[in-house]
Amino acid sequence: MSTRQVSDRNDPIIESRDMLVAPMQKGEKPKSAWRIGTEHEKFVYRTEDRRAPSYGEPGGIRDLLMALTEYGWEPIMEGGNVIAMAGPDGTVSLEPAGQLELSGAPLENLHQTCAETGRHLAQVKSIGDKLGLAYLGLGLWPDKTREELPIMPKGRYDIMLRHMPRVGSMGLDMMLRTCTIQTNLDYSSEADMVQKFRTSLALQPLATALFANSPFLEGKPNGFLSYRSHIWTDTDPARTGMLSFVFDEGFGYERYVDYMLDVPMYFVFRDGKYIDASGLSFRDFLDGKLSVLPGEKPTASDWVDHLSTAFPEVRLKSFLEMRGADGGPWSRICALPALWVGLLYDQTALDAAWDLVKGWDMEGREKLRAEVPKLGLDAALPGGGKLRDIAAEVLAIARGGLSARAMLNEAGDNETGYLQPLDEIISTGKTPAERLLGLYNGVWGGDLSQVYGEKSF
Repeated sequence: MSTRQVSDRNDPIIESRDMLVAPMQKGEKPKSAWRIGTEHEKFVYRTEDRRAPSYGEPGGIRDLLMALTEYGWEPIMEGGNVIAMAGPDGTVSLEPAGQLELSGAPLENLHQTCAETGRHLAQVKSIGDKLGLAYLGLGLWPDKTREELPIMPKGRYDIMLRHMPRVGSMGLDMMLRTCTIQTNLDYSSEADMVQKFRTSLALQPLATALFANSPFLEGKPNGFLSYRSHIWTDTDPARTGMLSFVFDEGFGYERYVDYMLDVPMYFVFRDGKYIDASGLSFRDFLDGKLSVLPGEKPTASDWVDHLSTAFPEVRLKSFLEMRGADGGPWSRICALPALWVGLLYDQTALDAAWDLVKGWDMEGREKLRAEVPKLGLDAALPGGGKLRDIAAEVLAIARGGLSARAMLNEAGDNETGYLQPLDEIISTGKTPAERLLGLYNGVWGGDLSQVYGEKSF
């Protein structure tokens, strides 16, 4: 989630609808300027007792962040607390219960992306070795209750923690107990955005299945392959889901603005503090009628903040965010951007992927989304068959797109090798979650503590 440092009071006041569309229009870039942004989260635990460390304890989350100064990272403060670190590889920040996130820099190719991921993991592992900390690459805390988890000192999280129970039964689980991998990608025009949005939204359940990695909850199997994905089905219906309007004729920036104006607010950031505006209307804010800031109208930064408070399966800001994947190990952190770059950054591949899904109806897309958390690759496709029936074809399209990009590393290899973890999943027919369940029911003998050896960085 975004990290604000200043209130930006000098920002222009929003005075026209054009200013609401502007962030999306400004995202348009020529193909030569398209970049890849990768975000990934991981759970932090103490090696001595597998406890999630608090923010302020000796050797805890604050000390972990500050130790990154050894590698040139600089603190970002809020209310006297270090809440993130900024550096050449992007931003290291905290999710609500101390999940550690790298929001990577915009990079030209996947070789750079995977190198960035490797640098980050090497740095935090070195620090963890000194502090007695380690990291778990899963989509869900496998054995922690909400009550066992700490809360990080970040203003927007206080607001969200209060608001979530009002709108869904699992919003607190989303905040406290999940980790994800995300990929942020560019577009060249409104029409290009629309094709990419529709294609990636339709295929997001495939990413959820391939990266499904959250089959345990509070020490035992939970009946799902991606419980993280299931959590999103009852987090906050006003700001989540498959966005049926994206597939409507005439969809574009304007229609997404209308959607975001209908998404209830969380907060307004002023003078270094978050003001609770949860449940209030941005439309009222535009009219100067926001009850918590009477007479004030929003700035451009207020709108950018608000764009970050919707959580659909694919999100539009000044780029498109792919949001369907569980957290996982280094190889799959590299594999997720490889999948989406291969599908979306080559026009031939994008056309082929769209051809594969354009005939699906909304009822079928919703059913697929609903089944995937439990069934994974066995979820039903719109029109018949199972998700696994198209998985190899989609991967072949992505591979073709990466080959066409011809982005080579120093050894002369293109980017297709980063798809290898997904090739293995498709060839075995087993998602990461199913592999973990096999271990749990087999050689682990039901001892879930073994997952810390299996999935730790």
